[in-house]
Amino acid sequence: MSVTTLHAGSRWPRWLRRGPMERVATAAITAGVLMLLQPFSMALYTYSFLTTLVGTGLFTIVSKFPE
Repeated sequence: MSVTTLHAGSRWPRWLRRGPMERVATAAITAGVLMLLQPFSMALYTYSFLTTLVGTGLFTIVSKFPE
C-alpha cells in the first residue's frame, strides 16, 4: 500500500472528522456527568453512567479519526 492510500483524510465527510466528533463525544461525557450530579430525576441518574461510558468510548474511537 502506498502512503496515498493510507492517508484517506481527504475522502472523509467533514462532519465525520476528528474535531466535530470529539466535540460530540465531549458533550456526551459532560451530559453524563451532569446527569449524575443532578438531584431531581432518578431516571437521569440511572442512565448517567451509561451516557458517560458511551461518550468515553466514542472519544476513544474518534481520537483515531483523521483531522
